[in-house]
Amino acid sequence: MKLDGVLFFPVTPFDGSGAVDAGVLALHVKGGLEHGPGAVFAACGTGEFHALDADEHELVVSTAVEAVNAAVPVFAGTGGPLPHAIACARRAEGAGADGLLVLPPYLVAGPGDGLVAYVEAVAAATGLPLVLYQRGGVRFTPESVARLARHPRVVGFKDGLGDLDLMQRIVLAVRAEAGEGFLFFNGMPTAEQTQAAYRAIGVPLYSSAVFCFAPHVSLAFHHALATGDDAQRERLLVEFFTPLVRLRDQVPGYAVSLVKAAVRLRGLDAGAVRPPLTDPSPAHLDQLRQLLAVADGLA
Repeated sequence: MKLDGVLFFPVTPFDGSGAVDAGVLALHVKGGLEHGPGAVFAACGTGEFHALDADEHELVVSTAVEAVNAAVPVFAGTGGPLPHAIACARRAEGAGADGLLVLPPYLVAGPGDGLVAYVEAVAAATGLPLVLYQRGGVRFTPESVARLARHPRVVGFKDGLGDLDLMQRIVLAVRAEAGEGFLFFNGMPTAEQTQAAYRAIGVPLYSSAVFCFAPHVSLAFHHALATGDDAQRERLLVEFFTPLVRLRDQVPGYAVSLVKAAVRLRGLDAGAVRPPLTDPSPAHLDQLRQLLAVADGLA
């Protein structure tokens, strides 16, 4: 499998009663498609996978698949307790997803052999390709990732820890086992901040939450990085991405909450986030509006 370009991680809209709003989600996904993402990752971190039950997860994935209409690959999030991860994986396959992003098994940190067994169990549940995701309490070793890279359906690895030394060793270990075709992703929040460093160690792909609400800025950054326009890349970092990160770091969970709030401020009623996340305070919403105005000026 080959992926390229900006990767779109849509939010999951909820209506006034708190239910998944499939209609708004379809509009959100179709709106993003107009800007040419390389793939759509539905019901993942930005899409509040942690807060969805299996029925809701299936609805989100099927809605995204229908909205995308085979224009680009659709990956679905899965993870958490192993039975739930397997159930979500099977439903995602039934809903037409092209692949899975395997999020961490929450609240536990197993050894390398345990993480390998977890991934192998999810892989055995479907015929879909898998991308692994390390973040939080999940920390793979280079040896365990290289071992999993030999699995015919494990096609990629996404890093959300920010340990570049570890990630470099993982890249080198996997290339020795799987060659150049294996996919590596930067999954740090606001990944644009660190992508130049990740790119230098062989990690060309990254998730862009900003694509949800300011796709022109996301695409401008990607173009600047791809063409070596360091002046433009640094301008975007200084004027937009770094202030966004400062705001994001004010409250745990704002990596998702601010994105959803920005989608709402752009005129799409995506609703609130679900607990344990919280929506931005009025003061932080004002700061977010100012950042959106900055983004518009960068068009």
